[in-house]
Amino acid sequence: MMATRGSFTYARWRLFYGVRRQIGLLVLLFYALNMVGGQIRYSIPEEMKKGSVIGNVAQDLGLDLKRLRSGRARIVTGGNIHYTELKTDKGILVVNERIDREQLCGDVTPCSFSFEVILENPIELHRITVEVLDINDHAPVFPNKDTPINIDISESAAVGVQFQLQTAEDLDVGQNSLKDYILSPNENFILKQHANPDGSKYVEIVLQKPLDRERHPHLSLKLIAVDGGTPQRSGTVNIDVTVLDANDNAPVFNQSVYKASVMENTAKGTRIITVNATDADSGLYGVITYSLSKTKGNAVDVFSIDDHTGTVSVSGQIDYEKDRKFEVRVEAKDQGGLTGSSKITLDVFDVNDNAPIINIMSFSSPLSEDAPPGTTVAVLNIKDADSENNGEIKCSINGKLPFKIESSLTNYYNLITDQHFDRESVSEYNITITATDLGSPSLSSSTQLHLKISDVNDNAPIFNQISYSAYITENNSPGFSIFAVSARDSDWNQNARISYLLEDTQVSGSPISTYVSLNSETGVLSAVRSFDYEQIKQLQLVVKAQDGGSPPLSSNVTVKVLIQDQNDNPPQVLYPVQTGGSLVAELVPRSADVGYLVTKVVAVDVDSGQNAWLSYKLQKATDRALFEVGLQNGEIRTIRQVTDKDAVKQRLTVIVEDNGQPSRSATVIVNVAVADSFPEVLSEFTDFTQDKEYNDNLTFFLVLALAVVSFLFITCLVVIISVKIYRWRQSRVMYSSNLPVIPYYPPRYSDTLGTGTGTLQHVYNYEVCRTTDSRKSDCKFSGAGSQNVLIMDPSSTGTMQRIQSERSILDEPDSPLEVRNNTRRVYSFR
Repeated sequence: MMATRGSFTYARWRLFYGVRRQIGLLVLLFYALNMVGGQIRYSIPEEMKKGSVIGNVAQDLGLDLKRLRSGRARIVTGGNIHYTELKTDKGILVVNERIDREQLCGDVTPCSFSFEVILENPIELHRITVEVLDINDHAPVFPNKDTPINIDISESAAVGVQFQLQTAEDLDVGQNSLKDYILSPNENFILKQHANPDGSKYVEIVLQKPLDRERHPHLSLKLIAVDGGTPQRSGTVNIDVTVLDANDNAPVFNQSVYKASVMENTAKGTRIITVNATDADSGLYGVITYSLSKTKGNAVDVFSIDDHTGTVSVSGQIDYEKDRKFEVRVEAKDQGGLTGSSKITLDVFDVNDNAPIINIMSFSSPLSEDAPPGTTVAVLNIKDADSENNGEIKCSINGKLPFKIESSLTNYYNLITDQHFDRESVSEYNITITATDLGSPSLSSSTQLHLKISDVNDNAPIFNQISYSAYITENNSPGFSIFAVSARDSDWNQNARISYLLEDTQVSGSPISTYVSLNSETGVLSAVRSFDYEQIKQLQLVVKAQDGGSPPLSSNVTVKVLIQDQNDNPPQVLYPVQTGGSLVAELVPRSADVGYLVTKVVAVDVDSGQNAWLSYKLQKATDRALFEVGLQNGEIRTIRQVTDKDAVKQRLTVIVEDNGQPSRSATVIVNVAVADSFPEVLSEFTDFTQDKEYNDNLTFFLVLALAVVSFLFITCLVVIISVKIYRWRQSRVMYSSNLPVIPYYPPRYSDTLGTGTGTLQHVYNYEVCRTTDSRKSDCKFSGAGSQNVLIMDPSSTGTMQRIQSERSILDEPDSPLEVRNNTRRVYSFR
């Protein structure tokens, strides 16, 4: 994959790699059979193109493609770089981004990285290790390759003197790493190579022929570093040699290797070790300066040396997790240009300076409240970069929560449930997980998981009250909001979404839906029609609250709607009856004493309560000083003694008002005749009728009146004899009348002044008979049963009847005295 497919080198490498991979897979398969959770290992060369196939994960793990898709198989890593990608539709692992072995592992071999493949429902965890093989993609590089190496050599330097050169660095490893150095041909120097204990090489040039400054004061050489890769790569640096005057002795260290140790996180400026070198020369050639040479790694960035004393100090950050050992080459150089070198080996000791790192690999939230104990909620990866006890981890849950921690694979922990849940009691949990290492002092880190418990429909709606009572005033407008029922459901979301329904019931033979409607969302009960208190006084219905769960749960409540009365009906006058053609007059004898009961205005109001409480007032009167009207009972009585000077014709206007707000009223006109004899009444009312409605001939009317009186006398005798035998005829005559008879009688209320506060304490029935030849009506009723009544019809021909009534149909008379002494006289003129 580093060269074209037509290359012989690539084909040979491919064949070798294929055989090696097959052998490796067989070995890995043998070990994988005994590994928990499934582990596989692949080997690939670095720098593979994106999308290149690494291996068939599904086949190697024994999983089918359906399981990968249903389990939402995915790769989880501890870092932010994702080198690989899992194709769940094909079950293969491919390269996701460029893999640089040198960036990934440096000089560590073998180089590999691991990650986990996690599946859900149920949760499975498989570890995959990918070994990255090195390719020769880096050439050896000298530090400061553009700057030549300057060497000052005294012309008196003896043959065999060695001068250490800068070493090249090759980021590749193994066969592709630095292999050899080559020095350009010259007659004064040869190249000598040395190997370090770690396998790295360093070189020196050895003087093989004395220098002659006078002939060659400057020499230019080239040092070439080559690696062992195919194709081979190389790096070059120039060497400039300056020949100095004689300096016969080079500095010599008292130790070839210095060893020391240092704790990580040692403060800057801390002294570690002091090196010492001596020079046998004197003067300037014996003055030595110390320096640290550039070596592999970053040691020169971490340590520094005093160029005069040779004391090595810490100048950077020491991190055990990055570098556990340092090797530093120190040089001693005299003023004559001669150098000596030695090596310092520094061992780094670990300090517990890294707290555990918690990574959440998988977290299932929300969790159903009916999840059984033992359900895995989360998978955690916890690592500590420290070593030994400093890197050992103990994981725990803060507080008393229904969860526990179990370890699965290395550095992996499962958070599982430990009991059943009830969302209505606890709807969510804040789970704090703490990871503590075993260092001294120990370090810890925490992470918090916010777990929500999803709802199950296990609670039915509950109404706020056992039953409801609502009130609405009659004559309401359709659509008027009467009342709102409210229910609550301790479940959540859709399971707590309540709909309100009306149960199908009947009211007076009609469905309840024809009277009221119910908003299914708000529970607002509205009127479908306008109510009339006089027709219906209350409604009783059943409301059902049903939640949106599956299956839905419901509960019922009874709602009683009480219709309140409104003063929407005026009083109706039952007596005296207001006629259009006849004049009805109450007869009062001139001998009537104070308090004489003239008549009684009878009225009713179909409303109820105070809307039906009636009061009577005298609005107009011919003589206000003669009559008064009872405020509560409507009785018209004399308030003084009747005299001869009082006019025969008395006209009273009585207004009847109810007690509603606003009040309603009706007006009735009562005609009263003050006279002791009928001729007197006849003369006065004949004039009255003539003035009011007709201009008939007076002589004709007097003849007609005499005929009526004669006929009335005969009729009264017949009625008195047969009144008990033919009593049923009286009712029949009354019902056959075409006058407005209202078969409704007022309720009995107690009088506020001692006799009652309502309409009437007693109810009276009045009867008036006309001549049988009248086509307008057969009967009228008016006046109290204990009174005298005069009825005059201007269109009549002069028939008169008198009937004595001995009883009242509606109620008893006010007193036995009135029953005995009071008679009723009825006069009808046609």
